[in-house]
Amino acid sequence: MSKSFRAWDVDQGWLLPPSLHDFVAAGHAAHFVRDTVREGLDLSAILDCYSEERGYPPYHPAMMVALLLYGYSRGTYSSRHLARACEERVDFMAVTGLNRPDFRTISEFRKRHLRALGGLFAQVLALCRAAGLVKLGHVALDGTKIKANASRHKAMSYGRMTAAEARLSAEVQAWLARAAAADAVEDRELGERRGDELPDWAADKRRRIEKIRAAKAALEAEAKAPRGDDDEPGASSGMRERAKPKRGRDGRPPAQAQRNFTDPDSRIMKTRDGFVQGYNAQIAVDAERQVITAWRLTTNAADYAGLVPLVEATRRALGKAPREVSADAGFCNEANLAALAYRRVAAYLPPGRPRHDGDPVGRRIIEPGSLLADMADRLRRAGRRSRYRLRKQIVEPVFGQIKQARGFRQFLLRGFDQVSAEWAMICTAHNLCKLAAAA
Repeated sequence: MSKSFRAWDVDQGWLLPPSLHDFVAAGHAAHFVRDTVREGLDLSAILDCYSEERGYPPYHPAMMVALLLYGYSRGTYSSRHLARACEERVDFMAVTGLNRPDFRTISEFRKRHLRALGGLFAQVLALCRAAGLVKLGHVALDGTKIKANASRHKAMSYGRMTAAEARLSAEVQAWLARAAAADAVEDRELGERRGDELPDWAADKRRRIEKIRAAKAALEAEAKAPRGDDDEPGASSGMRERAKPKRGRDGRPPAQAQRNFTDPDSRIMKTRDGFVQGYNAQIAVDAERQVITAWRLTTNAADYAGLVPLVEATRRALGKAPREVSADAGFCNEANLAALAYRRVAAYLPPGRPRHDGDPVGRRIIEPGSLLADMADRLRRAGRRSRYRLRKQIVEPVFGQIKQARGFRQFLLRGFDQVSAEWAMICTAHNLCKLAAAA
């Protein structure tokens, strides 16, 4: 007796049209994100941009928002990958209603509405709080270095700029002289025919000089009007040392000051894996369900300046400050401890890198009687029962979910404002995942 199999007839047409709700299971995140965007978010900031009846009707903005947020929640960020998913993946088809916007349409929509898309973070956070996912009992802060859409090898120091400008200028002048001599010969040989264009290799060198001169002028302008660590973007790499402006002997930028040609707002930052050209992405995470309550992007590799802004952003978004805040040693200084005490927030910030023996001070030298000393005593008395132990299990897994599970390890956009909005979208997508899991 032969074995029977289910029919596999790829040429059979559908007798009845399929329902989008049957493309994926009823509880799938695709349905949740689509319905949340349609019914739970105020998209007036995006919809109000479409007031003129002109040309072929565009894709519905709500559908495009749902596509972007769902793609970010699934670890799909590139506009080309999103466009391909609309053609190949049924979960994306359930979100778009079988619409297939091309990659250029997706890219232009994201670029046009980037600020409004970043602003959706507050609305999704409000939905998380309404669902009971945010308690503000304990909030952990941390920052992570994320690569910019630029190579650190495309950065040049001020000293190299000065030498390269002189060398390239001499080369270009020599080429121009040779080109002028060649023009005279060609004029005699060619008459009225064209023969006076600069060769491509000369034009490339001239463009290189223009870029170097522009970057050099930007560093010199920054030397005259120093940027603070909290400016957006902050001081260029090598322009500050120990929170103070650094200058060369002649008042110009120091020779080691660097500026990147691809993304001038990004900075050289040190990580465990070496130096990267990137940004410092910071978040505050609630302990209840690992919901991000506030985000911040900075070009300063140090974290200490982010504590008060993150706590204040949490308070503005949710109406009150958290009862407890924990963070690593990078956020701990006298000013931050005083700021938390003023806001009546219990702080758990080790003054130094904790050692294996549990000492929260490490190698840091602290003044007796200071707030740092009081914090060290509090952490020592609590030992392994200290509330500080919650930090790693609250905020570190969120970075793991973003960078490892959803594969976001490098920004796609360039420039501080655009990268800030992109980080806000990443945080919004994370909160949507938490909201979908609890639904």
